[in-house]
Amino acid sequence: MRASAVMLLPVMVMVFGLCNQVVSQKVHASIENRLDNGKNLTVHCQSKDDDLGQQNVADGSEFGWDFAVNVVGTTLFYCDMEWDQYQYHFDAYAFNRDYVRCENQCLWLVSAEGMYGLNGRTGFWEYMYHWPKPN
Repeated sequence: MRASAVMLLPVMVMVFGLCNQVVSQKVHASIENRLDNGKNLTVHCQSKDDDLGQQNVADGSEFGWDFAVNVVGTTLFYCDMEWDQYQYHFDAYAFNRDYVRCENQCLWLVSAEGMYGLNGRTGFWEYMYHWPKPN
């Protein structure tokens, strides 16, 4: 019995270390308006626990926030965006998709042709979403 407890101790230390790393990880998320032509972007982001309110983001500006990733790996921030005749909903941070891709910052760029996300592992902006037909 004592030998199995000794074998279990390193496993418990490793699991605790991994959980502690996930719990303590801080992430900065931001949405940058690059629609050009002076177009303002209205953004409303929230999670299950936090409503960040409606933000008006001027052309060339950004809206950002900081948060901690939860231990169970279910952290999700989603946003509704609106400009001109367009309305769009997307996940600004979804743990399963972004834990590795974003690392400690999840950056988004909104442009006329679509939306780009910065891949923290490669350092490249990736084309992530195209806009639906206007309403």
